[in-house]
Amino acid sequence: MPNITELKEICTQIRRDIVRMVHANNSGHPGGSLGCTEFLVSLYFEIMNHNTNFTMDGKNEDIFFLSNGHISPVFYSVLARSGYFEISELATFRKIDSRLQGHPTTHNNLEGVRMASGSLGQGLSVAIGAALSKKLNKDNSKVFALLGDGELQEGQNWEAIMYASANKVDNLIAIIDYNQKQIDGSINDVLPMGDIAKKFRTFDWEVMVEKDGNNLEAIISCLNNAKDLSAKGKPVVIILHTEMGNGVDFMMGTHKWHGSAPNDKQLADALSQNVETLGDY
Repeated sequence: MPNITELKEICTQIRRDIVRMVHANNSGHPGGSLGCTEFLVSLYFEIMNHNTNFTMDGKNEDIFFLSNGHISPVFYSVLARSGYFEISELATFRKIDSRLQGHPTTHNNLEGVRMASGSLGQGLSVAIGAALSKKLNKDNSKVFALLGDGELQEGQNWEAIMYASANKVDNLIAIIDYNQKQIDGSINDVLPMGDIAKKFRTFDWEVMVEKDGNNLEAIISCLNNAKDLSAKGKPVVIILHTEMGNGVDFMMGTHKWHGSAPNDKQLADALSQNVETLGDY
């Protein structure tokens, strides 16, 4: 496995991929993608036992579902950089007939993608189904799902949250990308969520809160602790505090880069803050 220095270099290269992919099409979602870079790098390069020889069944391996599918740039980059498909294919992001559409889909048979996630609020339900399938198959692997904090405003989540605890889906680890921003502003301005951790505890989940959600060491430790807490009768959720736009200074501290692309000058600025480490696509 890569050491921390190597993981940081992977993160830097993936941030370059994100801003280049979005800039090339003048469309996409860089802010949340940048904010989840360290998490997805930790998950795919350190935590999960997964097989890049992709099968949809995912037997005897850990599997991941991206529910907040608009952060596809970071997802595609992580999948490519971890060996699921050729890195050069990142250049086709959002192009006509590309497998790398703005929101992931399964009908394009892109390796690593297990669900279509354009519509928010559905990923946890899908992940629960996969987790139950693993239980039926006597497969002790874990199921991970990433949700946005604003996405929790979708009601289907709370049906799934209730179901998972009631049915002791304890091989499931959900992660909430808690950047407190969504497309139109702060979640506290759009629709306040209150104490999310308290809500999950009320629904009888095992709850962890990680305040340093852009720190690789902290994330890896948190995810390992979550694995230790699993398989004990309760699903596990991590409230992961992240910074939207992390790693590109002018994209941080605002919701405005949720779905906006950088212009040429802004791209050059972003790339200057993230030097090439593994080679651009």
